[in-house]
Amino acid sequence: MHTEDLPATPVRDRNIPAEAWVEAPEALLRLGEDLGTTLTAYKRRLGPWLLWRAGPARGADARYLAVRADDLGDLHTFRLFPDGSGDGTGPSGARHQRFRAWKEDLRDHE
Repeated sequence: MHTEDLPATPVRDRNIPAEAWVEAPEALLRLGEDLGTTLTAYKRRLGPWLLWRAGPARGADARYLAVRADDLGDLHTFRLFPDGSGDGTGPSGARHQRFRAWKEDLRDHE
């Protein structure tokens, strides 16, 4: 699957694994290694950003990676902890503890 083939909205009936993306950056392929997670799945587009997650959506360790579709070297991560807290830096350079604030930073930097 190529970048242009990744859907804009979430895919509800199946996961798209990172390994299926031909242009996947190495950082994406290793996203969940330190978490003991083997599956990193595509979630959706947020403007020019491709959003991926290693680990479950809540209740355990997880990490999100946003990759800019037109610059695959522009990467931003957000770590989600089992207690629901988080930590990540967005494209503005600001550090975020809330996932929603991190996504808003992505949205605001198209």
